[in-house]
Amino acid sequence: MYSLAQSVQKKGAAGEPIPHAFRGLTRLEVEFRRGELSIVAAAAGTGKSLLASNLAIQSNVPTIYWSADSNAATQVTRATAILTGEDVKLIKRALREDRFTVYEDALSQRWWLRFVYDARPTPDDMELVLDCYREVFGTFPHLVVVDNLTNVDTAGADSAGDHALALEGLCDYFNEMARETGAHVMAMHHVVGEYADGLKPIPQSGLKGKVSRVPSLILTIHKEIDGMDSRLLHISPVKNREGFEDSSGETFASFNFDRRSMRFTDVQVEFA
Repeated sequence: MYSLAQSVQKKGAAGEPIPHAFRGLTRLEVEFRRGELSIVAAAAGTGKSLLASNLAIQSNVPTIYWSADSNAATQVTRATAILTGEDVKLIKRALREDRFTVYEDALSQRWWLRFVYDARPTPDDMELVLDCYREVFGTFPHLVVVDNLTNVDTAGADSAGDHALALEGLCDYFNEMARETGAHVMAMHHVVGEYADGLKPIPQSGLKGKVSRVPSLILTIHKEIDGMDSRLLHISPVKNREGFEDSSGETFASFNFDRRSMRFTDVQVEFA
């Protein structure tokens, strides 16, 4: 039991934002705060993992990234492209042909970003990794990425109803993880079939399962393709306890996605 004055000391790192370069999200009052859970939801292949990768690489804070959906080669090539700005196709070729030493210095700059590639991690597995991270680095990570929420092993969820309840329980678990470790926990998630093409704004109701109650922040992503192989990604804050929100998904920040360098850059917005 704490007084308000005592709570000032008790809060620790809770509420401290993870640094990021997404100015459009800042204009919409979006922050990735330590001690809180966020969910990023989008159709398959739209860019939710790339958003997480850009945040993890560019923020340069202690990070654990559970990469159940992507293998080591994919994460290494993406990270190298984001760090160096070089063409991801050339980086992939260098990795295949064992000519990767030229990039090793760049990767060594992110020595406390650690990936876990288990396809079906359990909560017990995750707690062990967190304890190991603290033992090695003397701190819990400031950022934890779970890619994807549905890849976490929830034993016994056989029916659709059980699965939905299990997802809600996982959100409770990751919210507690954020509180206990002081990390910002960001979980990737899927959307219902109506939004599976990724081409229209996704409302809060478009997320699969019962996952909207617990997170402090929910972002949805839809895309715009111009026929010239370039892409715009639109990120909507459909839930945001600490700032602006529009549950319809119709208000969003827009970013150019460079398929060559895997980087996000803000679309310039002109104000009257």
